[in-house]
Amino acid sequence: MADFFRIWSKPAILRGAGWVALAVGTVLNIINQGDKILSTQNIFWWHLLLNYAVPFAVSSYSAARHEQKARSKSRI
Repeated sequence: MADFFRIWSKPAILRGAGWVALAVGTVLNIINQGDKILSTQNIFWWHLLLNYAVPFAVSSYSAARHEQKARSKSRI
């Protein structure tokens, strides 16, 4: 588990996940709250944050898990 978090916290993985979250989160916010963003209605800030947090979590987890598996295969 410590190995996974060491891999997950690598700047390259976090930076890549950040770009994915920015792109996917923006699209999700436009789809889910576009009408509210463009009008004077209240935005659901919690939903806005989750639309960025979930893609970041999925992308960073999958990248770290992929690297962890690749490392374990190279040791065999």
